[in-house]
Amino acid sequence: MSFTFDDLKKDNRQPWTGYIQHDFVRQLGDGTLAPEAFRHYLKQDYLFLIQFGRAFALAAYKSPTLSDLRHAKAGFDAIIDLELGLHIDYCQQWGISEQDLAELPEARATLAYTRYVLDTGNRGDLLDMHVALAPCLVGYAEVARWLIEQPGTVRGENNPYEAWIAMYESPEFQAAAQAERVWLNERLKDVTPVRFKQLSRIFNDATRLEIDFWGMGLHQQM
Repeated sequence: MSFTFDDLKKDNRQPWTGYIQHDFVRQLGDGTLAPEAFRHYLKQDYLFLIQFGRAFALAAYKSPTLSDLRHAKAGFDAIIDLELGLHIDYCQQWGISEQDLAELPEARATLAYTRYVLDTGNRGDLLDMHVALAPCLVGYAEVARWLIEQPGTVRGENNPYEAWIAMYESPEFQAAAQAERVWLNERLKDVTPVRFKQLSRIFNDATRLEIDFWGMGLHQQM
């Protein structure tokens, strides 16, 4: 029996749908999300990205082959050298300075998901870690695709969150997410049913923690 990333989604259909179609996402799409909620999310997402940079550094340490090491390095470089810089610039457009970001405390939802990923990586192997990371990298690409298919999504200058949607629907981000799917599919195809169930539990946990992260933003929780 051969498994794929889609099997992880099918095995966790309810939480995955709840994550992709969360009220935070819907309100981003139709432009009704409270600006204060979005600013809170942006601040915490900055802290989230820093911890995910650490996760890709750990993935490099866990990499058994040169190919895996290069894959981890590409993820680390994309976050530290590119995405964080873009995120800081975007936050400034919303009145959030880099100094504000540097002084932020982590919300509980931020702590929960990022430390779960790092703990999973420390306890398990490289595949465990990538499955824990997948709801973020692959999930955000799917969120963007889902949004642009919805008739209620507002595009252009009439939606204050247009730049966020455009960032994650961009060819560059979609290509990075697809590369991660390919990496996962190559390794999932050889796992046993027992191992798949272990990975599915990690995927379930990580997806539920992503749902909590949306909720943290929507309700401005710390």
